[in-house]
Amino acid sequence: MNSIYDYPLEDLKEYFVSIGQTKYRASQVFDWLYVKRIKKFEQMSNLKKELLNFLSENFSIENIKLIQKQEDVDVKKYLFELFDGNKIEAVLMKHNYGNSICVSSQVGCNMGCTFCESGRLKKVRNLYAFELVLQLLKVEEDINERISHIVLMGIGEPFDNYDNVMKFIKIINDPKGINIGIRHITISTCGIVPKIRRFINEKAGVNLAISLHAPNDDLRSKIMPINKVYKIKDIIDVVKEYINKTNRRVTFEYILLKGINDDKKCANELSNLLRGINCYVNLIPYNETSHIDYKTSQKVTINEFYDILKKNNINVTIRREFGSKVSAACGQLRSEQITRK
Repeated sequence: MNSIYDYPLEDLKEYFVSIGQTKYRASQVFDWLYVKRIKKFEQMSNLKKELLNFLSENFSIENIKLIQKQEDVDVKKYLFELFDGNKIEAVLMKHNYGNSICVSSQVGCNMGCTFCESGRLKKVRNLYAFELVLQLLKVEEDINERISHIVLMGIGEPFDNYDNVMKFIKIINDPKGINIGIRHITISTCGIVPKIRRFINEKAGVNLAISLHAPNDDLRSKIMPINKVYKIKDIIDVVKEYINKTNRRVTFEYILLKGINDDKKCANELSNLLRGINCYVNLIPYNETSHIDYKTSQKVTINEFYDILKKNNINVTIRREFGSKVSAACGQLRSEQITRK
């Protein structure tokens, strides 16, 4: 059965016209879902009973269930079960500028990054747009607060589920619904170059982040298999194209792995690679897991790496560490439950 949450407003209007209803009725349904946040079709009190019966018979209004939650200071991690029994995660992070949620875009991931818990469990399927939307709605319901920022950086590679991700963005950005500002939405990709180019042509206004994690092809290919298909030069070229066409800055994410990519040589290489590009680097301390051997870089090493980039005039931040008391690594909570079974 289709989910009513799978439709951007314009698509919902077209559907309503196709069944002999008005676009106005579609707008009313959209308002009930995203402004009034009803849980049952029969709560839509300004719609006729015949239409409510039709909606109940042809659409589901719930298809995702919270089954586990872990909490730490300023962070909550959620494990959801989908209609087919598969499980995904979302992470809420509280910042001084508002609430941010990191959502999953796939069940599992085929990118195979060696440091990533998500990639250890292969892709089962793409998430539908409604399954992304419901992660947001369920977390807002739990905290009883508005979420202001969205990051597509959870389980899965967003650009490997391109169409559903773009539909999700239309739904959450709509000013007549959830109304999350387009500049408050970020897509993180490991570097699927053709999809990045397609994204540029969308002119969506969404922030772009590149999971780089190494300054040269030899090292990146060892920890990120996607680099065997799309080399660093390919990524840098398409990033420059993105910047030229959108006049937007790009984020490069760089997870620091102890003894792998965190030495001074790597920092200098990264500085040379990114010099002159309108970007900033987000240095991310690694979240260790019991299934993967990589370790977190020491704070002194992280600070030295940061200082080298700074001295080379690279805009850089060190991401604040979240979730020391929860299964903080992406996919870890899901992996732990699957492993226990």
